Amino acid sequence: MPFFKSLAAVVALSVSVHAAIGPVADLHIVNANVSLDGFSRPAVLAGGTFPGTLITGQMGDNFQLTVHDDLTDASMLTGTSIHWHGFFQKGSNWADGVSSVTQCPIISGNSFDYNFNVPDQAGTFWYHSHLSTQYCDGLRGPFVVYDPNDPQASLYDIDNEDTVITLADWYHTLAQQETIGAPITADATLINGLGRSFTNTIASDLTVITVQPGKRYRMRLISISCDPNYMFSIDNHDMTIIEVDSVNSQPHTVDQIQIYAAQRYSFVLNANQPVGNYWIRALPNSGGSDFSNGINSAILRYEGAPVEDPTSTPPAQYNLLVETDLHPLTPMPVPGQAFPGGVDFHKTLALGFNGSRFTVDNVAFVPPTVPVLLQILSGAQTAQDLLPNGSVISLPANSVIEIALPGGVVGGGHPFHLHGHNFAVVQSAGNSTPNYIDPIWRDVVNIGTETTDNVTIRFETNNPGPWFLHCHIDWHLEAGFAVVFAEDIPGVAAADPVPQEWSDLCPDYYAANNITARR
Repeated sequence: MPFFKSLAAVVALSVSVHAAIGPVADLHIVNANVSLDGFSRPAVLAGGTFPGTLITGQMGDNFQLTVHDDLTDASMLTGTSIHWHGFFQKGSNWADGVSSVTQCPIISGNSFDYNFNVPDQAGTFWYHSHLSTQYCDGLRGPFVVYDPNDPQASLYDIDNEDTVITLADWYHTLAQQETIGAPITADATLINGLGRSFTNTIASDLTVITVQPGKRYRMRLISISCDPNYMFSIDNHDMTIIEVDSVNSQPHTVDQIQIYAAQRYSFVLNANQPVGNYWIRALPNSGGSDFSNGINSAILRYEGAPVEDPTSTPPAQYNLLVETDLHPLTPMPVPGQAFPGGVDFHKTLALGFNGSRFTVDNVAFVPPTVPVLLQILSGAQTAQDLLPNGSVISLPANSVIEIALPGGVVGGGHPFHLHGHNFAVVQSAGNSTPNYIDPIWRDVVNIGTETTDNVTIRFETNNPGPWFLHCHIDWHLEAGFAVVFAEDIPGVAAADPVPQEWSDLCPDYYAANNITARR
């Protein structure tokens, strides 16, 4: 259940609020036509809405989420799988939801029970399709796990299902019709599911977030983007960041956040300005390059303000968030020794683009017909035994891992996401000095745009299973920008027992698609 600090104060959105579900729930994946930016198009929707239905629970909950595949439009794929972004899935690698890595897709007309425990995580998460580029067609939604003993609860008055803010790119072309490997530009920015097309003159509805004067709100900002990063701000208001990718962070006040695809931040917004209307801004790094005609915008409206567009203006200069200014709220020691390579296993990944495909160590990831987890459970014991060839890296158990992700690859900055873990960002983009004392931990990191960038992360292998590491620009993932970390291969079968329903996924998928499975 959401953590309400004030039942009297609420945040209202201009769109109808759909009740949150969870931790035990059914989630129907459907096709429907939507007009979110003044342009009607078919979409893939979780719960029939965009963004998808908010899922909530409390730290310690067991989530039992039954996904029903009701899809019928083959132009946007009729199979699906759902990744629950940011959850460690310890002991339930099979529920991580990655087609070709941890499962075969659910086929149309069938359902699948994702059953996983969240014993020690709380914060802001999200979920999305992890089959091809399907989430760009709409299958993406927010997920919040509340901590009844939140150590930062004294900083805000209100934290409920209506203080979630999603940022999304929206396309008029179906994802399967886009040219993978070429630049792809969104047609609109949607804030909480509404926006205006960059080229459409229709003044379609914008999201309105209503606040009460004097109240402090925990806003949960989620980039559910397929591609752009956004410069996010709210005119005349500071934002005090208290959470980064579900990690509690020391309060840090800024007035602009550059948020990359799949990243999340909680910030405290103090409604301490004169009653009125203020622009909420989310400027993408590609597509619409300003705020003309209300594009890239939503409205913050104080109770008692007139129902009209804001006339507020941005500051002459922003106080932009810098990643190295973020630190965990409570100590999270960096594993290993305090020098580069002071770990059990170090690897610098060679990241590149060959003109049509992105590569990791000179190999573009191609989804295997047999998921990597099934390959391991079927007897494969080394990375050399696993497909796709060259795209699986074996990690030893109970070891400190250091991965370097050099920047400067075309199409960046690239936000890289690691499944099954979060990690210490010991070296951030734009910074040449490692921090082995108190860097922020997160699960998505921008690797930078400069060839001098050398983003470096550390984590410990305490979670057996195949875990995806990939660029979260979905077009780039489709173009091969990924690798699988096969963690503790000998320990996977014992650590991740699979249900029979999981074992049935691949035979059903192969039969429905006339596939002859070959590892």
